[in-house]
Amino acid sequence: MLKHALTVGLVLCAAPCMLHAESYAQLATEQPSSLPPQSALNLKEIYTLALANDATWAAARYANIGAQEKLVQGKALLLPTVNLNGNLNRSDTSIQYTGQTVFNNNNRSERFNTLSYGININQPLYRKQNYVQYQASQLEVNEADLQLQQDRQDVLMKAAQAYFDVLLAQDKLVLNHAQKDAIAIQLAQAKANFKNGVSTITDVDEAQAKLDVVQSQEIAVSIEIENKKQALKLLTGRYPASLYGIQPNIPLQQPEAMKGTPSATPQLALGKWLDLALQSNLTVQLKKISYDLANKAVELNSAGHLPTLDAVANYTRTDANGGINGFGSDLNNTTVGLQLQIPLYQGGAVSSKVREAIVKQQKAQEEIEAARRKVELDTKQAYLEITSSIAQAHANEQTLRSTQSQLASTTKSFKLGIRTNVDVLNAQQQVFNAKRELLQTHYTYLLGLLKLKYSSGLLSEDDLDEVNQWLAVS
Repeated sequence: MLKHALTVGLVLCAAPCMLHAESYAQLATEQPSSLPPQSALNLKEIYTLALANDATWAAARYANIGAQEKLVQGKALLLPTVNLNGNLNRSDTSIQYTGQTVFNNNNRSERFNTLSYGININQPLYRKQNYVQYQASQLEVNEADLQLQQDRQDVLMKAAQAYFDVLLAQDKLVLNHAQKDAIAIQLAQAKANFKNGVSTITDVDEAQAKLDVVQSQEIAVSIEIENKKQALKLLTGRYPASLYGIQPNIPLQQPEAMKGTPSATPQLALGKWLDLALQSNLTVQLKKISYDLANKAVELNSAGHLPTLDAVANYTRTDANGGINGFGSDLNNTTVGLQLQIPLYQGGAVSSKVREAIVKQQKAQEEIEAARRKVELDTKQAYLEITSSIAQAHANEQTLRSTQSQLASTTKSFKLGIRTNVDVLNAQQQVFNAKRELLQTHYTYLLGLLKLKYSSGLLSEDDLDEVNQWLAVS
């Protein structure tokens, strides 16, 4: 079993023993036999594996690549279009002349072929719709790039959450082992005392009951470890045989909105983080682009009322080896000019589309406000989670010292016959509860740092490196 360094320098009561259910222990400690042995992975390596194997991230990259074509399509609306056309026809005609005619035969039949080909060129001179669509395509590419940046941050957060979920579950198992060993010692002592007549069967039953509970919890934690590892495998494509644990005594510091500029008060620091979040949060920026696109939609549909002007050029050649009068022809025709179109009436469709676009514009405006409010809430929660974790960690450290002192006193009193075995077991339970709470606050603190940067739109691999330096091989 992995043991993590994060036990804040506290010596566990006893060395870990074998699990009650060997099959569950194997789930938590062994990787599939088909895979070769692996070295321990740190958080940065898990993130790198996630970038290489996460299907959601791969889909996001392809979506971004496709979105880049929007700009090419927008530019194409401003450039000329060139079309080559051709026709080949076979004619079989019959004509009957009436009245006075110079022909001896008033009935005439002709069979002939006609080949026609040409080229058409159209250059938009004034099409407001095309220019607006080109501007919208630029916004769409910017939106896609921001979305990809946010998707990358999502992968980082998912990797960190899954990573620490595994570590926390493994630390729970380490504590469970130590607790089980301590209870087993008390059970053995209770049995010996009962056999010697210095204690009652109640002490034996109480110790046995607590041992059974801890063994049951051990099985549940073993399954939890396996579930968390499978979740990490789903993200990275690799089963995490072993992971780096958290170093003891990691620095628990208030987050600074800007490095080198410590805040005078927590309220001032929170205000700086809120300002950063409202300016840099990617969700808010994406909503602002959506609003700009909605503005372009209004402009685009309003342009449906405007005239269009194009420069046009046509060249056509027609070759016919016959005709209804029996004569063939070769025709070359070149046309250059301007083409003006003025929309007069389209059944009210243009005005309806404008009204629809205006409503969507208003919707986009409200979505910006909703995003700003959520970002403000998320930033406050992340910041308070960090500050709360720091305070709780200090309190839990003091609680752990107190419970350990209480356990020592209770154990001493038990040996003197003043306290019972039940009192010792209860004191042991309090010690392990305090250790578990202390572990939880450390993980909450580290995740809170990443969440705060994520909410502020500033999360990067540098922040991952900062957290990663607090990890070490267990």
